[in-house]
Amino acid sequence: MAAMNNDWIDRVFGEDALQGLQRIPDGSVDLLLADPPYGLGKDYGNDSDKLDTAAYLRWTEEWIDAALPKLKPNGSLYIFLTWRFSPEIFVMLKQRMIMNNEIIWDRRVPSMGGGTRRFSSVHDTIGFFACAKDYYFDLDAIRIPYDAETKKARSRSIFVGAKWLELGYNPKDVWSVSRLHREHRERADHPTQKPLEIVERMIKASCPPGGIVLDPFMGSGTTAVAARRCGRRFVGFELNPEYCALIEQRLAQLDGQTPGERPLAERSA
Repeated sequence: MAAMNNDWIDRVFGEDALQGLQRIPDGSVDLLLADPPYGLGKDYGNDSDKLDTAAYLRWTEEWIDAALPKLKPNGSLYIFLTWRFSPEIFVMLKQRMIMNNEIIWDRRVPSMGGGTRRFSSVHDTIGFFACAKDYYFDLDAIRIPYDAETKKARSRSIFVGAKWLELGYNPKDVWSVSRLHREHRERADHPTQKPLEIVERMIKASCPPGGIVLDPFMGSGTTAVAARRCGRRFVGFELNPEYCALIEQRLAQLDGQTPGERPLAERSA
């Protein structure tokens, strides 16, 4: 049973999420942000992405059932998926939550190469789910501002003072954000690192200031970095000790510290 104290907050534990989730009290997390292995055989320094289809889907259902109770009654979930498994996993989640959006992340992959027997895959699928109809969502925090030319064109009296014109428009469900290529300034040594722009949009929209974001598969630590940058708390798990060290390094750089000045990521006993 999880201890009812806060020593799990702002920590990344070097352990399997299925065991580590027991550390977290039920009903204590505002946002669950999950970027699990996609079931494509990627090398994360272990065998976590080398399950066959049936085993992968069983494992997915197992961690979902372990993680969802940690959410508050008005909490939300974003999950990164590949099109290969998103239909099955969306069905799992729709039996447990309310589905708000299927978001398409256009990775802006250049038009070159690719397969010759099918269309090139250049997107990831993201599911946005909520525990209840009154889920937290701050649209104003993520509005996209209109440019000066657009505002000028909407100068008729009926538009004067319109909130949507002044603050910007609601992001659509297709997000065109470049993947982190090898020369990208954000890029760390991780094969499937997600851009801060995407993760910060999720956090600003679906986690209140000072709230807690849970990431069961921390990877390079983008969720932790984004939470810190956005004034939120975080907790997560990561199997690979090299990635745990990378997370500590990224957060230390963000805070202007030397890695190791605080016990962020640790191997559980």
